[in-house]
Amino acid sequence: MRASFRLKLMLSYLCLVLLMGAIIYAYLNNALERYVLAEIRNNLISETKLAALIADKSGENLHRDAPAIAAAVGKEIKARVTIISSDGQVVGDSELSPVQLKDLENHLYRPEVQASLKDGTGTAIRYSSTLQMPMLYVARPLALKNGETATLRLALPLAQLQKARSHMHLMLGIALFLAVLAVLFFSYVMSNITSRSLRTISAIAARIGKGEYGLRVPRESSDEVGELAVVMNDMSERIEAQLSSIMAERNRLDTILRGMGEGLMVTDAQGIITLVNPAFRKVFSVDEDVEGRPLIEVSRQPALHAAYRKIMADGIERQEEMSLNGEKDGNILTHWVPLIDGNRLTGVVAVFHDISDLKRLAATRRDFVANVSHELRTPVSVIQGYAETLLAGALESDPDRARRFIQVIHNHAERLSALIADLLTLSELESGKVLLEPHPLNLRSAVKQAMSLLSQRATDKGITLDTGNIEASRFVLADKGKLDQVLVNLLDNAIKYTPGNGKVTVTAEDEAEMLKISVTDTGLGIPAKDLPRIFERFYRVDEARSRDKGGTGLGLSIVKHIVQSHGGMISVKSIPGEGSTFSFTLKKGGK
Repeated sequence: MRASFRLKLMLSYLCLVLLMGAIIYAYLNNALERYVLAEIRNNLISETKLAALIADKSGENLHRDAPAIAAAVGKEIKARVTIISSDGQVVGDSELSPVQLKDLENHLYRPEVQASLKDGTGTAIRYSSTLQMPMLYVARPLALKNGETATLRLALPLAQLQKARSHMHLMLGIALFLAVLAVLFFSYVMSNITSRSLRTISAIAARIGKGEYGLRVPRESSDEVGELAVVMNDMSERIEAQLSSIMAERNRLDTILRGMGEGLMVTDAQGIITLVNPAFRKVFSVDEDVEGRPLIEVSRQPALHAAYRKIMADGIERQEEMSLNGEKDGNILTHWVPLIDGNRLTGVVAVFHDISDLKRLAATRRDFVANVSHELRTPVSVIQGYAETLLAGALESDPDRARRFIQVIHNHAERLSALIADLLTLSELESGKVLLEPHPLNLRSAVKQAMSLLSQRATDKGITLDTGNIEASRFVLADKGKLDQVLVNLLDNAIKYTPGNGKVTVTAEDEAEMLKISVTDTGLGIPAKDLPRIFERFYRVDEARSRDKGGTGLGLSIVKHIVQSHGGMISVKSIPGEGSTFSFTLKKGGK
């Protein structure tokens, strides 16, 4: 558990008081002990003087009167009185009988006795083997009336001193305890007041740490705490400014990364992905979060890992093209840049350009050029061959044959003209430069007009044209010329590939805000393998049969672009041998 600043402050106050109390206690204990002992000694010295006066008046014979004198003096002054002769023999003691005095040791060389003989008064503290306790001794010379000299010694047990010391310890302990209680109370109050500003600073700093950068610490004083508040406010302002700058840069970087059409990946030296953008996820079909995961777990593309290992091995910037395999095939142009810190390779930045569309476009262009060349070669070759025959003399030598040749040349010239016209139309539609003028058009009238243009061909083959369920109130929003072109192309194809006595029906049905128009025939049908490519330029289900039927192979591609330019969709359903249904949608229009 972490101690708070207030608790630490209280403990510091308490420790300071305890230290001071211990010092005072030790000092007073020693000083008072010395003082009490000095007072007892002084009192005892005074009493020795009184005892000496009493002894001088009472004694004439030392050995005879000493026990009585000691007893009398001890009774008066309430202390042990000992009279020692000049040769060190104890001749009287207030605590012992005369018989017991014979067993006492010689006291001549006792410290207090020697000091009294030398200085007039002698004191000593030592343990009394006779009374089995520590004693304070005071001695002074004694002169009797008969001229004899002796030493009068008073002894006081130090039990009173011990009692005084115990009492003093109790008083000091109580005082120290009360001081501790007072210190605890006042330290709590003072620490609360002192730490209030710090707690305020701590609380605001914690809120700033959680993101509330607009907060400021109030400055309540001019001391160090106030200076700390100023520093905190200045730091908060700088952090707020820096974070705002960082967030702006981050938002700008995120916007750039999201807006990039190229995939971006950043890894560290261990192959752990640290950053990717949405385009990377799209290129590699990754939906989950990949930051923090190894590259080998995110993608199983061998070419990607081979390129990564190569850049990590040599640390040289390079550009490579790779092919993707799996759920999403494609071609990727990668640009690898090593991240180098000093002489150490710390990671890799890779940019992925999806060039699949460019590859497909290049292939489409090649196919288009090949198809156009193929389509142009036949009529040009026919025109050239028949023209050379005519120039060789057939025009003059065989007029009838020349007329047939000229008719063939004319037919193929018309075919070339139609092909060029369709190519120009398709080019304009794909470029988006065609300006549409959509108007509300009556669908039934538009369908009947298209049928009227093809009615003779349908009649020649015995094919019935039917407007189905199209009501007179059906309107669509479309460009009239383009809608006619769509209907004529679809009806023409239906008539072309429907055997005699067949039927072509045009129907309409609602699809939310759109109207779905369907052209259904009872013709040959389209194999399932050809349906995905039916709207490609120059694509023919059966090359030989399609050429016999005529046409440029661009009609359905033109129809698709016209419908899409109107915001609609086109689709096809077919059963070989039963017929096909081409459907497209257009926006509904009012009358």
